Amino acid sequence: MKTISNFFGSPKINKSILILGFGLIALSCSDDDDAPVAVDEEEVITTMTITLTGSGNTITLQSQDLDGDGPNNPEITVSDNLLANTTYSGSIELLNEAESPAEDITEEIEEEDEEHQFFFTTGGAISGVTYSDEDSDGNPVGLSFELTTGDAGEGTLLVTLRHEPTKPNDGSLADAGGETDIAQSFDITVQ
Repeated sequence: MKTISNFFGSPKINKSILILGFGLIALSCSDDDDAPVAVDEEEVITTMTITLTGSGNTITLQSQDLDGDGPNNPEITVSDNLLANTTYSGSIELLNEAESPAEDITEEIEEEDEEHQFFFTTGGAISGVTYSDEDSDGNPVGLSFELTTGDAGEGTLLVTLRHEPTKPNDGSLADAGGETDIAQSFDITVQ
């Protein structure tokens, strides 16, 4: 009868254990030393400032939400009324004021313009918006634009920034896809 010590002491078993051990070591050492892919996190945007210039006037529309997804609603301000039947040159500035000093998200949008697009939904006395800028592929971005008013009355402007939208698209949110970074509606009086 073989004893256990004799069983493990046999050259055939020792060779098998050695081969098995090397196999386990080889399997545990993989070629996973590649650097992890950087995750492009969603921008934190606390403040959107839209500046409209036309007919010698400058009007500012601002949404500021310093607590982000917190319980407080954003503070919405419109500095003045717009003039009827007028075209305004517009620009958008985005900030993350949760950091000190505030981080200028506008620069990030400019650098990653192929991955971002603003969408404008108008109603009432706001006739429409046309893009004045484009990314390196010739698709619209929306950091600069022209806004046209119609006759006097009440109007709305919904501004939505999408991250990684389908480009080109038909200019609608439905066709764009992607993730919404910020969306804000402004009630505007046109006189």
